[in-house]
Amino acid sequence: MRILIADDHTVVRRGLRQILLDEFKTADIVEVEDAEALIKASLSEPWDVIITDLSMPGRSGLDALHQIKQQLPKLPVLILSIHPEEQYAIRVLKAGASGYLSKDMASEELVGAVHRVLLGKKYISPTVAEKLASILDLGDEKPPHEQLSDREFDCLKLIAVGKSISEIATMLSLSPTTISTYRSRILTKLGRKTNADLIRYALDHGLVPEG
Repeated sequence: MRILIADDHTVVRRGLRQILLDEFKTADIVEVEDAEALIKASLSEPWDVIITDLSMPGRSGLDALHQIKQQLPKLPVLILSIHPEEQYAIRVLKAGASGYLSKDMASEELVGAVHRVLLGKKYISPTVAEKLASILDLGDEKPPHEQLSDREFDCLKLIAVGKSISEIATMLSLSPTTISTYRSRILTKLGRKTNADLIRYALDHGLVPEG
């Protein structure tokens, strides 16, 4: 079995490798440290499963997920993240991920999640299952950021951590004009006026870490 791991922290990659090798002793595990390397490796070699962080330097794991699924729609991709399940899991599942795991639960859940997605099934934790159930309730009011497209959502997160329009354009491989357009749409959809408002919104909704 071939497994591709993407995370910008060496200690995390090594920890994931050890957890996986304890269960899949003959697995061929390859590590990469950013989304660009993830995309390149995923499209140039065959893999049984990909495990990737959501937030890495440069392009996001969500952006990489979109590109990978366009080319390899059947390849299982597990998203691993420090971010709360209730904020990100639904979005990555809609984008084509096979499952979402929070890093603090990875050691307990990772092996089971890999077994499940190798069978062609989704890995959904009880927390995510509850969130999905609530979405089906027509009376459940969604927060404004759930109206954002994935690109807009990526831009919101980067604006919220202080990135400039030009920096975001470089990171997402888009033009500054396009990023400015996304920013305008984000402000409209969230009912905000300034970047400071967006930063406060992101902090209040747990979309970026405090500090």
